[in-house]
Amino acid sequence: MHFNLKGLLIRNGFFLDANRPQIYINLYTAFKKAILNRSLETGSKLPPSRVLANDLGISRSTVLKAIDLLLVENYVVSKKGSGYYVCPPQDKKIKLNFSAIEKKGGYPTLSKKGRAFGNNAKWMVEDNNTGVAFRPGLPPLDIFPVQIWKKLIDEYWKHTTPSELSYCNTIGLQCLRENLSHYLRVYRDIHCHPDQIIITTGSLHSLYLVANVLLEQNDEVIVEDPTYPMAHNLFKSLGASICTAQVDAEGLNLSTICCQHPKFVYTTPSCQYPLGIKMSMKRRRDVLKWAAQKETYVIEDDYNHEFSNWEKPLGSLYGMAPQQRVIYLGTFNKLIHPSLRLGYMIVPDQLMDAVIGLYKQSSRFASRENQKAMSTFIEKDYLNKHLRRVIDTATERKEVFVHHFNTVLGDSFSLDHNSLGLHLIAHNKLNTTDTFVEQKLLQHNIRVHALSKYHIGPNSANGMVMGFCSVNPKQIKETIQNMGNVIEQLKI
Repeated sequence: MHFNLKGLLIRNGFFLDANRPQIYINLYTAFKKAILNRSLETGSKLPPSRVLANDLGISRSTVLKAIDLLLVENYVVSKKGSGYYVCPPQDKKIKLNFSAIEKKGGYPTLSKKGRAFGNNAKWMVEDNNTGVAFRPGLPPLDIFPVQIWKKLIDEYWKHTTPSELSYCNTIGLQCLRENLSHYLRVYRDIHCHPDQIIITTGSLHSLYLVANVLLEQNDEVIVEDPTYPMAHNLFKSLGASICTAQVDAEGLNLSTICCQHPKFVYTTPSCQYPLGIKMSMKRRRDVLKWAAQKETYVIEDDYNHEFSNWEKPLGSLYGMAPQQRVIYLGTFNKLIHPSLRLGYMIVPDQLMDAVIGLYKQSSRFASRENQKAMSTFIEKDYLNKHLRRVIDTATERKEVFVHHFNTVLGDSFSLDHNSLGLHLIAHNKLNTTDTFVEQKLLQHNIRVHALSKYHIGPNSANGMVMGFCSVNPKQIKETIQNMGNVIEQLKI
């Protein structure tokens, strides 16, 4: 590695002194100390001797003498044709005990908002790469056209110019917003100008921007119950007063709302999360009429539109709204894969300056590279082809999941297979809580989410929210069989 180690070595005792001619001894000692205290980690590669000599302002022969001493005492090892690498310290083990670090004086306290964000982040098991099955919110990851995407990325870097390595327009690349505008018009009945679209890193990022520019402390917001916990926790962290609306067979039930002056209502009409219910056309009209009467906004999180509207399409609330009351959120992360980190939103004109201003002063812009690749992905019809394949794959895997789950776990859970999304809910028949089941399955590398965690406040929900299409049919069957074995142990 070509790190400049001068600062690190000085911190570990290296110095240049004309009155001390044996500089290589001093350099060796500084290296030894850095290796023993783990400033230089085991396995890290030292810079080439010529580079190290130039950085330190000494001769290469001096560097080589110091390295020879390190080699003799097994502090570094030489790999032919590669260089010198740090060895594990043999003669001294240092355990870092951060709790023992002396604390001199106090520290400024966290803000109320800071404490809220820290506390409200702990709602579910930690996100990581462990246990993809049956994590909710994932599309069929194994069918993503990796080679096509790689080709688009390579094409971007082949033709990119130095100026394109600078900062990007906050609202997103013009080409992506134009292609997205056409895509939304076809699939979601949304007629908007490309300049109305803001490219973000996903629905939660969009929601963070909108909520921050709208909410004051104790402002009322309405969320469905149950709801997307990350959205609920965001609103809580920003100091909102949470009001709930129950969900029935037609979607959000306005008659269950008790607050008087809400800033906005947050809803998932295409596929209520997590219940998987599509809001009826009558209820959509009622929501828009109610919002106009209350002079409030509707935040439409359309995270799952294509999957829930493929057979029986309904347009978006945004497309139905005669006034600028709907803030529309969409994402590619649920359709393509979550690591893509691309989403978008359409906000009313009166909010544009504030949202863009906050965006500029925080995360600035989404990845230009991914924006350009996604634009071409849409333009060359790759997205439509992938979407059709995702729909077919999800349909097939849902059938396999439902059949095998009912066969293996039908005695322990009642599976609701009418959800329109990429997840299903299994209601618990066992004499145990869903959070306990969630933790037991996680110990066996099986990820599900407890249904009770999606509800706001005390509730009697007891079930599992399970994604069914992120892995292939063989893995679905194997994982369900493993689930069956875990559940049998819980019955003992």
